Amino acid sequence: MKFKLDENIGQRGINQPKQAGHDVSTVLEQGLTSASDPTVITVCQAEDRCLVTLDLDFSNPLQYVPSEYKGIAVLRLPNRATIDDLTDAIQTLIGGLQRENITGNLWIIQRGRIRIYQQSE
Repeated sequence: MKFKLDENIGQRGINQPKQAGHDVSTVLEQGLTSASDPTVITVCQAEDRCLVTLDLDFSNPLQYVPSEYKGIAVLRLPNRATIDDLTDAIQTLIGGLQRENITGNLWIIQRGRIRIYQQSE
């Protein structure tokens, strides 16, 4: 799977997916820091990458229709999150990819739990 880590995750979340064999790039590496949400998702779409973000705006399936993208993974961390919370959420994402395909879907990921948005036909 090819991932794009949003700027709110940055370099902190890059190692786990890479170690699991995924192709990972970041918004920071591409100089897209402070780019608008539509710009970031358009770049993901052009690069055929799944967006991994903490930005709740991407959890709105009316604004970002999941079927139009390689996948959108929104990590939901607790208030006052630690690096361990981020690590656990990314590990949950990686584990979920072993069972399900995120392509065309919106996943809301919490520690040990993935909610998959089911788009109605």
